[in-house]
Amino acid sequence: MSLDGAYDDDNIFAKIIRGDIPAAKVFEDAHVLAFMDVFPQSRGHVLVISKTAKARNLLDVTPESLSRLMADVQKVAKAMRAALKPDGIVLTQFNGAAAGQTVFHLHFHLIPRYASAPLKAHGEGGMADPKALAALAQQIAAEL
Repeated sequence: MSLDGAYDDDNIFAKIIRGDIPAAKVFEDAHVLAFMDVFPQSRGHVLVISKTAKARNLLDVTPESLSRLMADVQKVAKAMRAALKPDGIVLTQFNGAAAGQTVFHLHFHLIPRYASAPLKAHGEGGMADPKALAALAQQIAAEL
């Protein structure tokens, strides 16, 4: 998919927001949802999305929604650092299929990095155990 197009109300993140698909939630308010990536690149990989903006990518979102979203990205990153004690945190965001975007709902990846563990490829690390994701979500959420 290109950088342009209509927002699909049936994308997987829209389904998670509606509650049609379960997610291991780290943080949620009226505007933002943070949850564990089911295909983590690293232990503790979290996705942060807007619940209100129907933006496919960074180019579609309003400055107001982006500002709110980024404040919560930072909040979750701080909780991740406190809970998991990573050596670093990678923040990524993809725009368009050519850039690696696979879900066309604006989202940010917070990926903890550990010096002793290599980073898995985006979307290719295999599906994580839901119970392990729920435990990690609770651990990070406890630091919010």
